[in-house]
Amino acid sequence: MADPDPQRLPFHLCLAGPTAAGKTAAAMAIAQERPCEIISVDSALVYRGMDIGTAKPSATELGLVAHHLIDIRDPLHAYSAAEFVRDARALIQAIAARGKLPLLVGGTMLYFKALFDGIDDMPAADPTIRAAIESDAKRKGWPAMHAELAQVDPVTAARLAPADSQRIQRALEVYRVAGLPLSHFHATKDATKSGASNAQSTGASAIISLEPEDRSWLHGRIAERFDSMLAHGFLDEVRALHARGDLHPDLPSMRCVGYRQAWEALDGTLPMVELRDRGIYATRQLAKRQITWLRSMPQRQIVACDQVGAVDAVLRLTRDEIRLNRP
Repeated sequence: MADPDPQRLPFHLCLAGPTAAGKTAAAMAIAQERPCEIISVDSALVYRGMDIGTAKPSATELGLVAHHLIDIRDPLHAYSAAEFVRDARALIQAIAARGKLPLLVGGTMLYFKALFDGIDDMPAADPTIRAAIESDAKRKGWPAMHAELAQVDPVTAARLAPADSQRIQRALEVYRVAGLPLSHFHATKDATKSGASNAQSTGASAIISLEPEDRSWLHGRIAERFDSMLAHGFLDEVRALHARGDLHPDLPSMRCVGYRQAWEALDGTLPMVELRDRGIYATRQLAKRQITWLRSMPQRQIVACDQVGAVDAVLRLTRDEIRLNRP
């Protein structure tokens, strides 16, 4: 019988979780047990030359199993959620056609959500308007731009921090291009997708989520990872990016956690002695946001990543999902 939903993807497994939760180790365990190819769901791993600070899989790991959507962009060029959805859908189809399990692994929850729920039909980026907003922000500061957003789109402003430059900029850009607030497009999408079939409702995917029961365990892992990055030349990596001359701290690549703080330290706007603490704090805040995103996905199956046997639990769930969903 023909699939009634032409948008339905072949079965694919999603392995999500906050930074430092052990996703790579769990993914490699799955890869050792069954033929699969990994699709990275990480907005930082797409950038070339950003290896240490992104905890990119090692050469050995990359050699053991095929990885996709890693090292596909120069740090000068952005990679959008819409591009991710396009690329991920094509890869899921191709990997399944090769008789392997498409395994999506990462912590960029916006990418997962875009893949599951679709992309808002809103205006594309406008470089001229974006440059004007950045110019205004340099003169007034982002809190003032947040206040401006509150006047035209109070719904969006209410959920954004006054220093969240990236999202404030995008919301103002949408309003200036379309004359409509960002919240309008979100509401329109929610209304039109009601009852619609997506990857979750069709049963095309399963989500296993690595989440700590004890948040302090994750904080310890984050600190250990950041210290390891510093010991393995993270600052030199950022110094090389800084020396290129064509990159700047407002680029999405340089706004990645850790890179922003290292860039500020090299610029002298952050005392070098504060880099470690500020980097760890920013990473902890990222993990908190990732966990919040995950909690909005009730279909996920949770594995306590701070408990003994977490990888074995992931493998058991993987076997169960494949048994239930594979033809």
